[in-house]
Amino acid sequence: MPNTIFDTNFKFPGQKSVYKGKVREVYALEDDRLIMIATDRLSAFDVVMPKGIPFKGQILNQIATKMMASTADIVPNWLIATPDPNVAIGHACEPFKVEMVIRGYMSGHAAREYKAGKRVLCGVPMPEGLKENDPFPKPIITPATKAEMGDHDEDISKEDIIKRGIVSKADYEVLEKYTRALFQRGTEIAAKRGLILVDTKYEFGKTKYGTIVLIDEIHTPDSSRYFYAEGYQERQDKNEPQKQLSKEFVRQWLISNGFQGLEGQKVPEMSDEYITSVSERYIELYENITGESFQKADTSNIHERIERNILDYLKNS
Repeated sequence: MPNTIFDTNFKFPGQKSVYKGKVREVYALEDDRLIMIATDRLSAFDVVMPKGIPFKGQILNQIATKMMASTADIVPNWLIATPDPNVAIGHACEPFKVEMVIRGYMSGHAAREYKAGKRVLCGVPMPEGLKENDPFPKPIITPATKAEMGDHDEDISKEDIIKRGIVSKADYEVLEKYTRALFQRGTEIAAKRGLILVDTKYEFGKTKYGTIVLIDEIHTPDSSRYFYAEGYQERQDKNEPQKQLSKEFVRQWLISNGFQGLEGQKVPEMSDEYITSVSERYIELYENITGESFQKADTSNIHERIERNILDYLKNS
């Protein structure tokens, strides 16, 4: 099985701090640049699985890079360079402590809440008479508070975000505007690939100059849910599950093995065979989302490769 990058412990010139999220590790430099390394860790139900997935970090980083480039004309982003398949380097920002989740369809978490009888999600009403995977009349924004590693993200309403001073009203309105514009562009990009962008999340930060920019990942299978457009309506009419491109397949496998991230539950054992199948599925996601063939990076010594590529970039930039 190919090597994976599960954890890093680099020391770069001018490094002042390191932040480790569920999947990404962020090294802050004294010159206000950030080095973001996408590891092969897999997170589901806000829990990091014990084994890495080969090429997953590369896939997420490369999709995010392509999507940042294809949305830079409508929303500014933090990205400066990608010196390695697993690495993005960009401007340091103060992150907003909310994830801007936007949903075009009643799927995933929204569907689970709806089935439980709820008709308001994050302060946003959901109409009666919907069935799972039906479109909302128009996309709804359902924010979540950003959790530390090991904690759970929590639903929150726009009103509570502003009332609690998590984001100012003026800044929140910019986040909302950017979220809708990005989702519209993402929907158009997906349609060209025969896909439906079902729901996604965006994260934003503010630069030292006060500019609000898009950060982290965008339109990846970890942050987004996609359906295949072909046969979508037919499957809805027959009450069949939708054919989808996202890491929902991992969540469903965990649920079927008795795990939903609840207290006292144990992560089921992932065999090498299952891990290989997850890696292959991520490659399939990459190729469907980008329309390009996936080129596996050399993983013979993945830590050395990443460190060398970052140091070369820093030396020459």
